Amino acid sequence: MALRFYDPTGERYGLPTYPYRWAPVGLLTARQLRAQGLRPGGQPIAAQIIWRRGARVAYLYRYDLAKPKRTATPAQQAAIAKALAARRTCSTCGRERWYYIPRSLGECLDCAEQSGGLA
Repeated sequence: MALRFYDPTGERYGLPTYPYRWAPVGLLTARQLRAQGLRPGGQPIAAQIIWRRGARVAYLYRYDLAKPKRTATPAQQAAIAKALAARRTCSTCGRERWYYIPRSLGECLDCAEQSGGLA
């Protein structure tokens, strides 16, 4: 059954295709690259893995063409911190909580309980 997705030339699927766990050395998924501190870096998809009767697909990239992951600048890190703090700040009482305010409530759990929003 695994040989159904074995198409190293790409004749059948348009891209070189391999069954689950059959990818050749030197080809990695984006997640595997990220775990090694790398990113695809704009390179085209080199191959794909198909499994679960064709329901799942993972694209493969060449390791030798991968680039280092970019790091956020101090300004970007400050903007992210500000945005996350806003997600933790209650619009009703104005206090910053340790958890993200549920969007369904629009306020912290204490304020929602007092206003009857929690039922």
